[in-house]
Amino acid sequence: MTMLPPGSTIGIIGAGQLGRMLGVAAAQLGYRIHVLAPASGPACDVNNAFTAAAYDDEAALAEFGEQCDVVTYEFENIEAAPIATLAESVPVRPSAAALAIAQNRVEEKRFVEKLGGRAAPWRDVATRGDLDTAIAEIGCPAILKTIRFGYDGKGQARLASADDADAAWDAIGGNPAILEGFVEFDHEFSIVLARGEDGGHASYPPPLNGHEDGILARSTVPAPPQVASQWTEAAALAGRVADALDYVGVLTLEFFAGRDGPIFNEMAPRVHNSGHWTIEGAVTSQFENHIRAICGLPLGATTVTGTRVEMENLIGDQAKRWREIVAEPEAHLHLYGKTEIRPGRKMGHVTRIWR
Repeated sequence: MTMLPPGSTIGIIGAGQLGRMLGVAAAQLGYRIHVLAPASGPACDVNNAFTAAAYDDEAALAEFGEQCDVVTYEFENIEAAPIATLAESVPVRPSAAALAIAQNRVEEKRFVEKLGGRAAPWRDVATRGDLDTAIAEIGCPAILKTIRFGYDGKGQARLASADDADAAWDAIGGNPAILEGFVEFDHEFSIVLARGEDGGHASYPPPLNGHEDGILARSTVPAPPQVASQWTEAAALAGRVADALDYVGVLTLEFFAGRDGPIFNEMAPRVHNSGHWTIEGAVTSQFENHIRAICGLPLGATTVTGTRVEMENLIGDQAKRWREIVAEPEAHLHLYGKTEIRPGRKMGHVTRIWR
């Protein structure tokens, strides 16, 4: 694909805050945005056109594709088959193949392990009986995760002992899952990597990620020395994953910093919450680099703009702090335009930079 000129239309499947920030980055480069989603959302505050349709409505997707020069998606909880069909008529970046692997925890683990990644001990759990077998092989404590559609702590249940098996199985609705054993680690971090159509990579420094109730609370750069020492190995794995998928766009891999090196947790075929700090904290944000990649433009520099950068998520009622945040001279406030505040809902974020 040659470079898309300004004025071209980028289709975004999904209307959430990631689509919103992609839209802002695209507009800055002169592109138009067409959003497809079942209902209006934050991305529709910055779009040029909107199609209200289900993600698996192939007729609507086909019509949507006819109006776009390239299509991307802002989250992975959509069926891959309709996206693959759409890709027959319009470039879709990243590909449906990347989406299919990333949205299935079993396929994801197998794929990354074949490329040399290390994951926590895990077992495929298709039935209640499989769970007992997995517990016997892995032991407890452990965590049971649905194979698909789990994020921000959803679709997960912790097991302190085998006695928790029934409750855990019920908690995830008896859906196909994996059981992951706990591993010793000191920190959580992520690799946010952009890959262009020409195969070139641009990786951001790994942020230290802190979670509360299974939801990312903050990301900080630079990360502690243990994380920094694992950056090269983790980024190399992310690069191998991207190359194996012939990936175009931003790809994120999450890791635990173990005593013997990085332990792969999961991947996301998209821009990522742990990369929000790059909007002000890097020369080129993850959102702009994603747009650059899918449009065939050269990737931008990922150099950090301060000596320390911290991104804090505003979750639920925390968004009500907006008055005090805007009073901070060097705070960068991002509110996503969501009208209803709910516990656990990401309402915005704030980035602080120390120079």
